[in-house]
Amino acid sequence: MQFNDEQMNWLRMIKDHIASSVRIEKDDFERTPFDGEGGLGKFYKVFGADYEKILEEINNAIIV
Repeated sequence: MQFNDEQMNWLRMIKDHIASSVRIEKDDFERTPFDGEGGLGKFYKVFGADYEKILEEINNAIIV
């Protein structure tokens, strides 16, 4: 999958969050730094209807 610049920015924020929290959940998007970028609503707008699948894949990849 190819990601555009805006998506890559979100993925970097998720990476930084996971470094300290081990997982990423939908509730996390209402906290810093995600809230400053538009929160879960903006994440949905950037990644579309597959946003939950993307979060699940990220969390599953961490477990492995």
